[in-house]
Amino acid sequence: MSHTFAVIGAGPGLGAAVARRFGREGFHVALVARTQEKVDTLATELRREGIEAAGFAADVRDRAALTTALTAAAEQLGPIEAVQYSPVPAREFMKSLLETTPEDLAGPLEFSVLGPVAVVQHVLPGMRELGRGTFLFVNGASAVRPRGAVTGTSVAFAGESAYAQLLHDELAGSGIHVGQLIIPRGIGGGEPSHEPDALADRLWEIHSERGPFRTYAANLD
Repeated sequence: MSHTFAVIGAGPGLGAAVARRFGREGFHVALVARTQEKVDTLATELRREGIEAAGFAADVRDRAALTTALTAAAEQLGPIEAVQYSPVPAREFMKSLLETTPEDLAGPLEFSVLGPVAVVQHVLPGMRELGRGTFLFVNGASAVRPRGAVTGTSVAFAGESAYAQLLHDELAGSGIHVGQLIIPRGIGGGEPSHEPDALADRLWEIHSERGPFRTYAANLD
């Protein structure tokens, strides 16, 4: 039976590149993002390249929609063996420290903490049945070096990192690996190590080599 790689936050950059990378290794690919038309377009492109893929619409802040999408993906494509959580944070999460109110933190925490927890709780039982699995978390540098200019993501990414680290430690030795890729300075920008295809290769290595919890795409400085 074929198994599925689910990309949560699938888009035309890193999401498409990592979908192709895992697809070339024989995975079916579930593309999850807010807009059905966009994931359908990407899925069509992947199928033309010989990769079995389908798109599923869900906003990661809508946990019921997110888990419904993952259920549909498993039913259509096969059991979910690997998940990448990498949606792009909203601009309104980027307020400066003293401008950030308690209400301003609700969205980032839903996005970067409650969403991942919902995904893990939903998918982990199936991975346990398979006896293997991978959770991949992708974050910017503010996950490990908070910046007051982007307070919402700094706080929320720190929470996501803590949860993922705890999950890594809890599942060690179970056949289920948890890895985080930190991408300083964003995707692209002229740095070869930051181009989508290079990052997709790093994510495949994290999945296949099952090394330490945290990997850096490049030095922070």
